[in-house]
Amino acid sequence: MSTRITTGMTQRNILADLNRVSERLTRTQEKVASNREITRPSDDPFNASRALALRTSMEGTQQYQRNIQDAQSWQETAEVALSDITGAVALVQELAVRGASDTNDPAARLAIADEVDELIERIKQNANVTHRGRHVFSGTATDTPPYAETPDPYVPAADAYNGSTAAIARQIGPGVPLDIGVLGSDFLGGGPAAADGKLLHVLREVSQHLRADDGAALRADIPRLEANLDTVLGVRSQNGARQNRLEAALGRLAQVEESTLKQLSNTEDVDIAKALIDFSSQQAAYQAALRAGASIVQVSLMDFLR
Repeated sequence: MSTRITTGMTQRNILADLNRVSERLTRTQEKVASNREITRPSDDPFNASRALALRTSMEGTQQYQRNIQDAQSWQETAEVALSDITGAVALVQELAVRGASDTNDPAARLAIADEVDELIERIKQNANVTHRGRHVFSGTATDTPPYAETPDPYVPAADAYNGSTAAIARQIGPGVPLDIGVLGSDFLGGGPAAADGKLLHVLREVSQHLRADDGAALRADIPRLEANLDTVLGVRSQNGARQNRLEAALGRLAQVEESTLKQLSNTEDVDIAKALIDFSSQQAAYQAALRAGASIVQVSLMDFLR
């Protein structure tokens, strides 16, 4: 039994074919316009999933980079403060050597003590330095100044350390934390009340011995100052080593980001030359299909009645 092909069936077939050609042309046009091989997950589910994983990985890498950049700024602030503290301790050392000389009378040593007190305040001000409103030497208690202002008259409790004993840290890679903070208590200590032999304790005793006109005690203070100056220099060295590690980590993450971007480009980006060729050929095919369809569909009953 033969099947009769009606005009309606022919027209529907032609329109279906035209829609398929038009759909392919539209998708190719979208690829050329967006420069993306995948414009929707249905285009390529496997590569769409892979691209999503790559983007997630890249976002993680960029967050680690931001962590490192913040840590670098933090440590640069700490280094500036530590450098000034180093200079102040060196000046106190010179004043202690001068004051230890027996040629000084009580008035001269009293004047030197005033200079030492000013340098102590300078050191405490540097210890309270902040980075973006957060105290650098307070450990994790970044909202709390590590040292209170010195009252007049002075009381030893004013030199107590008020920060945290836990160092602040940053994640600089997957499962790679790094302590970036320097605790003020590690090198400045808690002053005379703590009697820990650290910098603030020794500095206050130098001032006290100058005011007491005690040359022998001052001569004993000089090696203690030298030891604490070495401690400050050791903290600076540790801080510098961390900066080097952060710089190396940042460079490694930049390489990871570049590699991830390349993989993402290979997964998502369209081969523009191939896409343009496909677009031209599909456009030509669509125009040819339109002309062929028009020549077939235009035949009607009136054409047979002529």
